[in-house]
Amino acid sequence: MEGASAKARFQKLQGQLRYRFKDTAQLQQAFQHASYVNENVDEKLKDNERLEFLGDAVLDLAISHLLMDRFPGADEGTLSRFRAMLVDEQGLCRVASRLHLGDFVLLGKGEEQTQGRRKPSILANTMEALLGAMYLDGGYESAFQVIQRIFAVSLERIDTPEMVHDFKSRLQEFTQKMNRMMPRYRLVDENGPPHDRRFVVEIAYNGRTIARGEGRSKKEAEQHAAREALSCLEADERSS
Repeated sequence: MEGASAKARFQKLQGQLRYRFKDTAQLQQAFQHASYVNENVDEKLKDNERLEFLGDAVLDLAISHLLMDRFPGADEGTLSRFRAMLVDEQGLCRVASRLHLGDFVLLGKGEEQTQGRRKPSILANTMEALLGAMYLDGGYESAFQVIQRIFAVSLERIDTPEMVHDFKSRLQEFTQKMNRMMPRYRLVDENGPPHDRRFVVEIAYNGRTIARGEGRSKKEAEQHAAREALSCLEADERSS
């Protein structure tokens, strides 16, 4: 991603965002993964983790604003649930994939070899870093307008059956109807640096482990595990 080719690709990205960076160094930093920076210490580069931290806060505020406008009668719990659906790893990864952000990320050799450009965690973190860079470059209003555009499709679908995925509640309702046994959640792993913790949760049901989920919070991991468990149990019911 050097020279004219990189410049051209960044121009295309900025066209998609409908935002032109005044400071392209901010834009470049948003795509500098820690693995790349650590392998190129002589270049004295900065990784994108601080921008990711900032972008996470900017995104939460913007999405909260958009949801309050879209659902004026919704209570706090509903708004919080909708926001979590939009800004969890899956939600961010969907938007990052539509923008092809994986094409721009600078990765270390290890991450390149393990298909780092396709990893949901890297794509989600890069999405947040890009928004953090945009906030620093053009202020909140510019970042808000871009967020409003790039999350428009997800916002339109948020209250439809395909997007309403409080899978823990749905799993509980399903198992109650089956035999009134409750699924049990167990945290089996927690790893990663403080700014990028990864949680792994397993679900036991009827005496056996039926699903596993991973996320950037325990709640997110539980939702992912519940979705897998629900899918498995519904499939078993259909085949029986």
